[in-house]
Amino acid sequence: MYKNRLGHSLFDVAMPAILGAGVVTSFAMSQGQHPAIAIAITAISAIFAVICHRFDLI
Repeated sequence: MYKNRLGHSLFDVAMPAILGAGVVTSFAMSQGQHPAIAIAITAISAIFAVICHRFDLI
């Protein structure tokens, strides 16, 4: 199918993932989640977004 490569950098891909996961995990931290788990969830979502972009999965 048609793949539109606009030349996004990895930073352009990772930042929305980090911001989105950061909002969700900050709410979870306010409910009592450990901060290390929240940071790990945020990092995993950013890594997943970068991998999906790199291999044209999204």
